[in-house]
Amino acid sequence: MKIGDLKEFDTTEVLTNEETIQHYLAIAFEEGDPRHIQQALWTVARARGVSQVASDAGLAEDDLRASLSDGGDLSFATFVKVLRALGFNLSPFAA
Repeated sequence: MKIGDLKEFDTTEVLTNEETIQHYLAIAFEEGDPRHIQQALWTVARARGVSQVASDAGLAEDDLRASLSDGGDLSFATFVKVLRALGFNLSPFAA
């Protein structure tokens, strides 16, 4: 078998339940890199269904894609809306 024959890994395929999604996001948040957090939110949105997440967040699907895509400009307000649409809250904890 050659490397080119291998199927490309898609993280959304393993984000099949709430516990796995929660752990996945927790790791991204613990790393503290804003781009990793943005990427993780996009991955979870794709796993849950972009249309549904956008609707739950009160955003147009294109706006959600633009905000969470690589290099997207994710505002804090959109970040909070998406987080809530995914069923999570933003709570500060001591480092």
